[in-house]
Amino acid sequence: MRPHIVFVLADDHAAQAISAYGSCVNSTPHLDRVAAEGARLDSLYCTNSICTPSRASILTGTFSHVNGAATIYTEFDHRVPTVPEALQQAGYRTGLFGKWHLGESEAALPRGLDDWRIYPGQGTYWDAEMTGPDGSAVVPGYATDTVTDLALDWLEDQRSEHPEQPLCLLLHHKAPHRPWVPHPRHADLYPLGSIPEPDTLLEDHSTRSRAIQGVRMSIADDLTTDDLKEELPPQLRGPERRDERARWNYQRYMRDYLQTVQAIDDSMGRVLEHLETLGIAEDTIVVYTSDQGFFLGDHGWFDKRLMYDQSLQMPMMVRWPQQIPAGSQVSEMLTNVDIAATLLEAAGLDPDQALPDQQGRSFLPLLRGEQVEDWPQAVYYRYWEHDDPEHHAPAHYGIRTPRWKYIDYYGDGLGAPGASARIFEREYELYDLQADPAELHNLAGDPAHATVLEELRAQLAELQAQVGDAPYTGPDSPRPAWNLDAFQQHSGRQAEPAGG
Repeated sequence: MRPHIVFVLADDHAAQAISAYGSCVNSTPHLDRVAAEGARLDSLYCTNSICTPSRASILTGTFSHVNGAATIYTEFDHRVPTVPEALQQAGYRTGLFGKWHLGESEAALPRGLDDWRIYPGQGTYWDAEMTGPDGSAVVPGYATDTVTDLALDWLEDQRSEHPEQPLCLLLHHKAPHRPWVPHPRHADLYPLGSIPEPDTLLEDHSTRSRAIQGVRMSIADDLTTDDLKEELPPQLRGPERRDERARWNYQRYMRDYLQTVQAIDDSMGRVLEHLETLGIAEDTIVVYTSDQGFFLGDHGWFDKRLMYDQSLQMPMMVRWPQQIPAGSQVSEMLTNVDIAATLLEAAGLDPDQALPDQQGRSFLPLLRGEQVEDWPQAVYYRYWEHDDPEHHAPAHYGIRTPRWKYIDYYGDGLGAPGASARIFEREYELYDLQADPAELHNLAGDPAHATVLEELRAQLAELQAQVGDAPYTGPDSPRPAWNLDAFQQHSGRQAEPAGG
């Protein structure tokens, strides 16, 4: 019998805000249950830390340069097929409820689904508009709760109407995305002053590249009144009060962020209970993950985009009693591009036949506790949305191994939708993650590490060749075939044309 699949995807949920990962800031008992009764993945990384690209990679098993959705200014144009399409063709009943964020044009809407309801754009926390095959309507209530209602109702209806068919439910939460609007039932949790600060909250970034020093994601300076829900006191303004301001902002930011996470934990409790009520808990693969990590004051930042671990790491927990030993941990290096192949193999399909374009490798054997001797020891990352209007993060790519991280800030948008035309001076960073897990000491200019640097550069080139991504050679570097029409409709701006 093929398993049912319930795939729960949060938005910007950092692993360090899940108690199963050792969080010191919050408690998530229902999420922890998924890990306790299944597997916790400790080294899962996104290949482009931003919402639209990561979602496209999860659904297709391809890198951004292949699926074309490399920035939040792109639409997913279905140039490559998705997991729901493959599962539907294989006899699964498929449904998706919640955040899509892959475009709103007719060409970009979900495919391969028997039913779906999605938020236009980012969606809202309260009384969210949702669009489906039969049009749009406002769904009253708190988004995390209402999207769970829709998903569980769909599960129940499908079990009643199609009891012999396997089900694949995609439950995609808006939370905990900015601007972090909690439900009042959690208002007493994580009071101001009670939330531990990360060691790097007051970091000054003086050891980092100049491009990184220009990023606008500062806890002290870039959170708005809408984010914090109250005005900054006058006595905390000015450069001389920056540290105090960072601490004041951090408590408010984290209170709201963690309270929105708590509603997700409530939702997971409801999902697990509902599967038991329907009598399919033992036959269902339950996955919980996030589209990327998030800075929770680490290095003084919020948001994501960068290749540092808090942004790069995706939490994932998988429960499948028939196949996955309870309480297991997977330490091998994985990426979001591997998720599609894993789900398809679990459903009894050959990933390469079901999705001929997919580039990942199924980690189902690792979930089962098997040893895989030739598992890759490095992951490839590339951020395309260079110097965007709000965050100003530089274009970069790099490699992460169990010990080392090498980042090449090549600093050129190459016509990617939403990227600026400014070209930054090229810079490099190298971190020894064994000696420096906080990634504070850039060794790229250290002669003692010149050999390591060259080895990583060679390994990076090998990874780029494997995935078919061209290295940066200057402003005339090859550019993928971006969906520029979608960008222009989204932003009202003209983009540089894509070309060879």
